[in-house]
Amino acid sequence: VTAVFAPLIAPFSITDRATGHYREGPSTAHWFGTDTIGRDVFSRVVFGARVSLKIGILATSIALVIGLLLGAIAGFFGGILDTLIMRLTDVFLAIPYIVLAVAIASVLGHSENTVIRGLGFTGWPGICRIVRSSFLSLKQLEYVEAATALGYSRWRIMFRHILPNALQPIIVYGTIAVGSVILSEAALSFLGVGPTDPTPAWGLMVSDGKSLLATAPHMLFFPGMAIFITVLAFVFIGDGLRDALDPKLK
Repeated sequence: VTAVFAPLIAPFSITDRATGHYREGPSTAHWFGTDTIGRDVFSRVVFGARVSLKIGILATSIALVIGLLLGAIAGFFGGILDTLIMRLTDVFLAIPYIVLAVAIASVLGHSENTVIRGLGFTGWPGICRIVRSSFLSLKQLEYVEAATALGYSRWRIMFRHILPNALQPIIVYGTIAVGSVILSEAALSFLGVGPTDPTPAWGLMVSDGKSLLATAPHMLFFPGMAIFITVLAFVFIGDGLRDALDPKLK
């Protein structure tokens, strides 16, 4: 809601400056205080929700598509395809994905789209393994044998029969992954390879406020708290979905 209605909630734009009001603490005029050049921190935190949710949802969607496709192929077909895909997954898991994302951002430039691509194309291995394990167990069931006996194609069996029954762990993992991507975006922004100023990225705001923690702690606290609350919310959603979709709990 905050992200959708940001222009109505925020009292200032992300670039408005209050001349003479630099690094001031929270007040009635500026609820979260002002930054080093007089911009309203509350307004930037509100608009920052759009940046973080956009990056979190789109990057997770890219990772889900790649991981789902590769995991389904590996789990269903097996053999050399399974071996090749799993070894590729092991290679990606052996390299910290934040390092890969930093490398991609350094090459392609600092922007929201670069962060989305970097986190999306490096965040699929975990999803791939979950999908593969689900397909390995589900393809042994009777309804898959029945579909095979009826002459259905392998791709139809994969995506029309097995995939719907494998969606529970994918949905739960994907929801939690959104929170992880938001944290990763904050880390990239903190390292200086994420979106650049004046984009109100929460990680960038935390990075700007870290050197002023003693004199202007509000500059770090409020965007940091926004990251904490948002990630915690997605973790709770994922946990709730797991409970709701688990037939053993009903």
